Amino acid sequence: MTNLQLTGDKLAIALSMICVIHCLFVPSFLILTSGFLITSLDNEAVHFLILLIAFPISISSLLVGFRNHKILSVFSLGITGILILTLAVLLGVTIFGELGEKILTLIGSIFVAYAHFRNQQVCRDLECASCHE
Repeated sequence: MTNLQLTGDKLAIALSMICVIHCLFVPSFLILTSGFLITSLDNEAVHFLILLIAFPISISSLLVGFRNHKILSVFSLGITGILILTLAVLLGVTIFGELGEKILTLIGSIFVAYAHFRNQQVCRDLECASCHE
């Protein structure tokens, strides 16, 4: 696998899992700490920061995978996930409410992580020269 694609896929999967962990566990953490950190933690800023980091990594890795293997379904799934995450961050709570934002974030993260996982599998299964550079 090309270094860019391999590294990008792994980072994108990790960032997707960070989104899931953030959505599921930060509210519980705040409750357990009695809201001690609530004044220093801006939830929307964290979402935006994760998206800002994940967007270019994910897009570049998906593009490299698509250029190498021409499998549109993997590329489309990843782009759909990124668009869902972007929608959740930009419109989030104001349009969909807090629960809607969490659901969109979880769905988008799962799509992105799965697309990058498939990107790695396809590269490994095809054993093409471009994957082993």
